[in-house]
Amino acid sequence: MQLTVKGRHIDTGDAFRRHAESSLSAIFGKYFGDAIEATVTLSRDAHLFRAQISAHVGRNIELVASGTALEVYPAFDQAAEHLSKRLRRHKRRLRDHAAPKPSEQVAESLMARQVVLSAEETPEGAADEEGSGEPAVVAEMEMEVPELTVHEAVMRLDLAELPALMFRNRSHGGLNMVYRRADGHVGWVDPRGNRATS
Repeated sequence: MQLTVKGRHIDTGDAFRRHAESSLSAIFGKYFGDAIEATVTLSRDAHLFRAQISAHVGRNIELVASGTALEVYPAFDQAAEHLSKRLRRHKRRLRDHAAPKPSEQVAESLMARQVVLSAEETPEGAADEEGSGEPAVVAEMEMEVPELTVHEAVMRLDLAELPALMFRNRSHGGLNMVYRRADGHVGWVDPRGNRATS
Protein backbone atom coordinates (compact mmCIF):
# COMPACT_ATOMS: atom_id res chain seq x y z
CA MET A 1 0.00 0.00 0.00
CA GLN A 2 1.25 3.43 -0.94
CA LEU A 3 0.59 5.73 2.04
CA THR A 4 0.71 9.53 1.94
CA VAL A 5 0.47 11.51 5.18
CA LYS A 6 -0.26 15.23 4.84
CA GLY A 7 -0.52 17.87 7.50
CA ARG A 8 -2.26 21.18 6.99
CA HIS A 9 -0.26 23.49 9.24
CA ILE A 10 0.61 20.42 11.36
CA ASP A 11 3.99 18.73 11.47
CA THR A 12 3.55 14.99 10.84
CA GLY A 13 6.48 12.98 12.09
CA ASP A 14 7.78 9.49 11.35
CA ALA A 15 6.17 8.07 14.50
CA PHE A 16 2.70 9.12 13.36
CA ARG A 17 3.36 7.75 9.85
CA ARG A 18 4.37 4.37 11.32
CA HIS A 19 1.25 4.35 13.53
CA ALA A 20 -0.99 5.18 10.54
CA GLU A 21 0.68 2.59 8.31
CA SER A 22 0.42 -0.23 10.86
CA SER A 23 -3.22 0.61 11.70
CA LEU A 24 -4.34 0.83 8.07
CA SER A 25 -2.39 -2.29 7.07
CA ALA A 26 -4.12 -4.24 9.86
CA ILE A 27 -7.57 -2.95 8.86
CA PHE A 28 -7.16 -3.62 5.14
CA GLY A 29 -5.46 -6.97 5.78
CA LYS A 30 -8.36 -8.11 7.94
CA TYR A 31 -11.24 -6.97 5.74
CA PHE A 32 -10.07 -6.47 2.19
CA GLY A 33 -6.55 -7.53 1.40
CA ASP A 34 -4.42 -4.53 0.59
CA ALA A 35 -5.45 -1.06 -0.53
CA ILE A 36 -3.81 0.35 -3.64
CA GLU A 37 -3.15 3.69 -1.99
CA ALA A 38 -4.25 5.63 1.06
CA THR A 39 -3.96 9.27 2.10
CA VAL A 40 -4.19 10.55 5.66
CA THR A 41 -4.77 14.29 5.98
CA LEU A 42 -4.43 16.02 9.34
CA SER A 43 -5.77 19.50 9.98
CA ARG A 44 -6.73 21.70 12.87
CA ASP A 45 -10.26 22.99 13.36
CA ALA A 46 -10.28 25.52 16.22
CA HIS A 47 -9.21 23.49 19.30
CA LEU A 48 -9.81 20.08 17.66
CA PHE A 49 -7.65 18.01 15.37
CA ARG A 50 -9.29 16.42 12.32
CA ALA A 51 -8.01 13.30 10.58
CA GLN A 52 -9.35 12.22 7.21
CA ILE A 53 -8.49 8.91 5.59
CA SER A 54 -9.06 8.40 1.87
CA ALA A 55 -8.26 4.98 0.43
CA HIS A 56 -8.41 3.68 -3.12
CA VAL A 57 -9.10 -0.04 -2.75
CA GLY A 58 -10.17 -1.09 -6.24
CA ARG A 59 -11.27 0.12 -9.63
CA ASN A 60 -13.23 3.29 -8.84
CA ILE A 61 -13.86 2.23 -5.23
CA GLU A 62 -12.93 4.96 -2.78
CA LEU A 63 -13.30 4.82 0.98
CA VAL A 64 -13.40 8.00 3.06
CA ALA A 65 -13.59 8.31 6.84
CA SER A 66 -12.86 11.12 9.27
CA GLY A 67 -12.52 11.70 12.98
CA THR A 68 -12.01 14.64 15.33
CA ALA A 69 -10.44 14.76 18.79
CA LEU A 70 -8.38 16.99 21.07
CA GLU A 71 -5.16 15.23 19.96
CA VAL A 72 -3.87 13.89 16.64
CA TYR A 73 -3.59 10.18 17.49
CA PRO A 74 -7.15 9.83 18.89
CA ALA A 75 -8.51 11.73 15.86
CA PHE A 76 -6.76 9.30 13.51
CA ASP A 77 -7.85 6.28 15.57
CA GLN A 78 -11.48 7.48 15.42
CA ALA A 79 -11.26 7.83 11.62
CA ALA A 80 -9.65 4.38 11.35
CA GLU A 81 -12.45 2.88 13.47
CA HIS A 82 -15.08 4.46 11.17
CA LEU A 83 -13.23 3.03 8.17
CA SER A 84 -13.06 -0.39 9.81
CA LYS A 85 -16.80 -0.42 10.58
CA ARG A 86 -17.63 0.58 7.02
CA LEU A 87 -15.37 -2.13 5.59
CA ARG A 88 -16.86 -4.74 7.92
CA ARG A 89 -20.36 -3.79 6.82
CA HIS A 90 -19.54 -3.92 3.10
CA LYS A 91 -16.87 -6.64 3.04
CA ARG A 92 -18.79 -9.23 1.02
CA ARG A 93 -20.15 -6.71 -1.46
CA LEU A 94 -16.72 -5.11 -1.94
CA ARG A 95 -15.11 -8.45 -2.67
CA ASP A 96 -17.87 -9.42 -5.09
CA HIS A 97 -17.63 -6.07 -6.85
CA ALA A 98 -13.82 -5.78 -6.90
CA ALA A 99 -13.29 -9.15 -8.54
CA PRO A 100 -15.53 -9.46 -11.62
CA LYS A 101 -16.38 -12.98 -12.72
CA PRO A 102 -14.59 -14.19 -15.86
CA SER A 103 -17.92 -14.49 -17.68
CA GLU A 104 -18.81 -10.84 -17.00
CA GLN A 105 -18.01 -8.37 -19.68
CA VAL A 106 -16.49 -5.16 -18.37
CA ALA A 107 -18.65 -2.30 -19.60
CA GLU A 108 -17.16 0.85 -21.00
CA SER A 109 -17.61 3.84 -18.71
CA LEU A 110 -19.19 7.05 -19.86
CA MET A 111 -17.08 10.19 -19.54
CA ALA A 112 -18.73 13.44 -18.51
CA ARG A 113 -17.69 17.02 -17.82
CA GLN A 114 -17.83 18.09 -14.18
CA VAL A 115 -18.04 21.82 -13.51
CA VAL A 116 -17.59 23.49 -10.12
CA LEU A 117 -19.49 26.77 -9.81
CA SER A 118 -18.80 29.55 -7.34
CA ALA A 119 -21.10 29.44 -4.31
CA GLU A 120 -20.84 33.20 -3.86
CA GLU A 121 -23.54 35.25 -5.50
CA THR A 122 -22.55 38.37 -7.35
CA PRO A 123 -23.81 41.61 -5.79
CA GLU A 124 -27.18 42.78 -7.08
CA GLY A 125 -26.84 44.67 -10.32
CA ALA A 126 -23.26 43.45 -10.86
CA ALA A 127 -22.50 40.91 -13.59
CA ASP A 128 -19.65 38.44 -13.71
CA GLU A 129 -16.74 38.94 -16.10
CA GLU A 130 -18.72 37.63 -19.07
CA GLY A 131 -21.67 39.88 -18.25
CA SER A 132 -24.19 37.00 -18.30
CA GLY A 133 -25.17 37.14 -14.63
CA GLU A 134 -24.44 33.39 -14.24
CA PRO A 135 -22.21 32.01 -11.45
CA ALA A 136 -18.48 31.97 -12.12
CA VAL A 137 -16.88 28.65 -13.12
CA VAL A 138 -14.25 27.68 -10.54
CA ALA A 139 -13.05 24.42 -12.15
CA GLU A 140 -13.80 22.05 -15.03
CA MET A 141 -12.66 18.44 -15.15
CA GLU A 142 -13.45 15.10 -16.74
CA MET A 143 -15.14 12.47 -14.59
CA GLU A 144 -16.10 8.89 -15.19
CA VAL A 145 -19.76 7.92 -14.89
CA PRO A 146 -19.56 4.23 -13.90
CA GLU A 147 -22.02 1.54 -14.94
CA LEU A 148 -23.44 0.09 -11.70
CA THR A 149 -26.47 -1.52 -10.20
CA VAL A 150 -28.45 0.63 -7.77
CA HIS A 151 -27.15 -1.53 -4.93
CA GLU A 152 -23.51 -0.91 -5.96
CA ALA A 153 -24.17 2.83 -6.34
CA VAL A 154 -25.60 3.08 -2.82
CA MET A 155 -22.59 1.13 -1.50
CA ARG A 156 -20.15 3.56 -3.19
CA LEU A 157 -22.13 6.55 -1.91
CA ASP A 158 -21.83 5.18 1.62
CA LEU A 159 -18.17 4.11 1.40
CA ALA A 160 -16.92 7.44 0.06
CA GLU A 161 -19.28 9.58 2.20
CA LEU A 162 -20.49 11.31 -0.98
CA PRO A 163 -23.52 13.61 -1.00
CA ALA A 164 -24.55 12.31 -4.46
CA LEU A 165 -23.40 9.87 -7.15
CA MET A 166 -24.39 9.75 -10.83
CA PHE A 167 -24.14 6.38 -12.59
CA ARG A 168 -25.38 4.44 -15.61
CA ASN A 169 -27.93 1.90 -14.46
CA ARG A 170 -26.66 -1.53 -15.49
CA SER A 171 -30.18 -2.89 -15.97
CA HIS A 172 -31.29 -0.38 -18.62
CA GLY A 173 -28.26 1.83 -19.52
CA GLY A 174 -29.89 5.12 -18.51
CA LEU A 175 -28.38 7.78 -16.27
CA ASN A 176 -29.44 7.58 -12.62
CA MET A 177 -28.46 9.35 -9.41
CA VAL A 178 -28.43 8.35 -5.76
CA TYR A 179 -28.10 11.03 -3.10
CA ARG A 180 -28.05 11.44 0.67
CA ARG A 181 -31.26 13.07 1.88
CA ALA A 182 -31.40 15.54 4.78
CA ASP A 183 -33.21 12.90 6.88
CA GLY A 184 -30.27 10.47 6.45
CA HIS A 185 -31.99 8.16 3.97
CA VAL A 186 -30.78 7.62 0.40
CA GLY A 187 -32.81 8.95 -2.52
CA TRP A 188 -32.73 7.46 -6.04
CA VAL A 189 -33.51 9.38 -9.23
CA ASP A 190 -34.38 7.21 -12.26
CA PRO A 191 -35.70 9.36 -15.14
CA ARG A 192 -37.75 7.30 -17.58
CA GLY A 193 -36.81 9.30 -20.67
CA ASN A 194 -33.05 8.58 -20.59
CA ARG A 195 -33.09 4.80 -20.94
CA ALA A 196 -30.85 3.42 -23.67
CA THR A 197 -32.72 2.10 -26.68
CA SER A 198 -32.56 -1.62 -27.22
